[in-house]
Amino acid sequence: MYLKSLELSGFKSFAKKAAITFTTPITGVVGPNGSGKSNTAEAFRFVLGEQSIKSLRGKRGEDMIWNGGGDGTSGAGRANRASVKLTFDNRTKLFPAIDFEEVTLERVVHRDNSNEYLLNGSQVRLKDIVELLASAHIGATGHHIISQGEADRILSASIRERREMIEDALGLKIHQWKKTESLRKLERTAENMKQVESLRREIAPHLKFLKKQVEKVEKAELLRCELIELYTEYFAEEEAYLQSEKLRISQALDGPERELASLDRELERAKKILTDSKNKDEKSHEVIELEEKLKSLRGEQDTVVREIGRLEGEINASTRAVAKEEARVKDEGLRIVYLKDVDALVREVESLSQINEVGKLFAAVMDALHGFVARHHTHTDSSFVTGMGEEIARLAAERTKLEQRRGSLASDEARLIQNYEDLKQKIEREKDTNREAEKDVFRIIARQNEVRAVVGTLRSAAAERDRAEESFKRELGEAAAVAGREAVAYASGGDRQPADRRRQSERRMKIERNKIRLEDAGGSGGAEVVKEFKETEERDRFLVNELKDLEAAKAELVKLIADLDARIDYEFRNGIFKINAEFQRFFSLMFGGGRAELVVVREPQRRRRSEAEDLSVMLATGPADMTAAPDHGEPDGDDGPEGLEVNVSLPRKKVKGLMMLSGGERALTSIALLFAVSQVNPPPFIILDETDAALDEANSKKYGDMIENLSKHSQLILITHNRETMSRAGVLYGVTMGSDGASRLLSIAFEEAVNVAK
Repeated sequence: MYLKSLELSGFKSFAKKAAITFTTPITGVVGPNGSGKSNTAEAFRFVLGEQSIKSLRGKRGEDMIWNGGGDGTSGAGRANRASVKLTFDNRTKLFPAIDFEEVTLERVVHRDNSNEYLLNGSQVRLKDIVELLASAHIGATGHHIISQGEADRILSASIRERREMIEDALGLKIHQWKKTESLRKLERTAENMKQVESLRREIAPHLKFLKKQVEKVEKAELLRCELIELYTEYFAEEEAYLQSEKLRISQALDGPERELASLDRELERAKKILTDSKNKDEKSHEVIELEEKLKSLRGEQDTVVREIGRLEGEINASTRAVAKEEARVKDEGLRIVYLKDVDALVREVESLSQINEVGKLFAAVMDALHGFVARHHTHTDSSFVTGMGEEIARLAAERTKLEQRRGSLASDEARLIQNYEDLKQKIEREKDTNREAEKDVFRIIARQNEVRAVVGTLRSAAAERDRAEESFKRELGEAAAVAGREAVAYASGGDRQPADRRRQSERRMKIERNKIRLEDAGGSGGAEVVKEFKETEERDRFLVNELKDLEAAKAELVKLIADLDARIDYEFRNGIFKINAEFQRFFSLMFGGGRAELVVVREPQRRRRSEAEDLSVMLATGPADMTAAPDHGEPDGDDGPEGLEVNVSLPRKKVKGLMMLSGGERALTSIALLFAVSQVNPPPFIILDETDAALDEANSKKYGDMIENLSKHSQLILITHNRETMSRAGVLYGVTMGSDGASRLLSIAFEEAVNVAK
């Protein structure tokens, strides 16, 4: 036996706790009308999760709670909650998912219509209860709980409703529930696929744009790598050249500078002789003054040469910037078009409005556009170039002034040197004691001029080399900014010999061209674009994989639904075959013969008429008939859903079909069908609420025999007035009602039940 006990507390008319213990295969519940015995059957429905309050003979959940009895001065007071507890024996694993030997289900309803469901004392969801019961072939409603007046429901139901009842009785509900869940999952999967596809469509344009940007970045990266290679070669070569020049100039200056220092010392000694001489004369003063003037003049010459070198450095830097900008401007894709030129084009096109012919107007507009484009093909104006040109011109003018000053100083120097020569010749002609010292002064000055010329040339070369080194340092910083730190990570030092300057100049020009191309390709940046592209591409790949997973899940769900349909159909038809065998047996037992069976039929579909068919009907029958019969359809074959029809034929009568059966015959037929269903797939228990009320004594005997046969497969709870039925019960529970309106239970053992029944 599966049922152990049913406990009611505050449920409907059971004000106080009452319990029914199931210890025999058949348990009877008897009592006078209105005593509340049918409330025990409704308690089963309630605790098993019935959600229709109407089927429990109420309007709201509060109607399930004991509301107090009598005049309110006696008996149990109004309850705040109602609970029903049903205990199962699970030693035979009626509920495979539960490891306990005893399973208790409890449902509690409160005055605020809230419900609680408990499984072995732990609160659970209604869904958990339904799934658990479905695994044991138990439901809140169905074939195993037949209430008073509902025995005929299986006969009066539609063919579709009757099929659902039979499917429930055959234990196909769990498969139907799985199918419903699969259909819901399939619907959610289809919706998720739409969302994923929508997301892919949404990011596709952005991904395409990012891909083009990444291609530009990759192109720029190739150019950057090429530029790095050029830079490293250029810088290594330039550093070797600067170092070799520094060494060469330093070595070349060493001798002349030492000689010049020695000459300066000799000159000082000679001048001292002249200064200290007692016989110094006017010519000696002239020699000293002339030497001082030359010294001052040469100092000013050195200052002018340095300033000219600085200006030349600035002019060279500005010239390179102008050349770079001009190369950029020559690129037509980067050509600047001024707003005033666009306005002029608009006015020119607007002036063509007086042309009436479309062809001429189009030709005129195209001529204007072609002219506009042609003008700007050769237009290379650049404000930067213009500004830098003005700056170069200013620097060149300043350099010209300094060059003129240097020329003037050179003339003065030549004049003073000529004075030296003239004075030297005069002194040569004179023969006094100071003339040897004066000759030394002239000799030293002459040699100083020669050495100073050599030193000046070398120092100019050194200044040019220093300017080249400054430019080299600037280029290092620019290279690092344009191409990255790798561009300045060149191999320096060693025994590298510099190549000729022509090759280095060619490298320099190639570097400038690549820098312009790199700027046109998007510069050296782009890490953020690449990062965003990778993230977006990764997201798109994720969505593609997600879509594949969803498609695979969809295919699995479709297959599962098809398998469930096939299983349901197979088990349903196999079950119908078995039910018909039992139905025929029980029907023959009830009626002493005859024939009864369930037949699978399809509900006819109605086909909607077309407008042409509606018009034909209206012409044939008149508008009034069309208004009276707005069906717009007619039977269209057997394409509707499948259902079950009950075919019966009574013995010794020409009665065929359910519509021709009397009330008693319908009751016997419904009982035979219900018992047949229960025999094919026996539920753990069956509750029969006065299903024998319409039977006479002879049929009650047959009913009792069938009950005993059913009790071999299912526990039976019988709510009855029938003495014959009561005699088949092992235990009888009597329900009485006192003056306070509360129901009470009394139990009678089997022997006492027999005496009561007699």
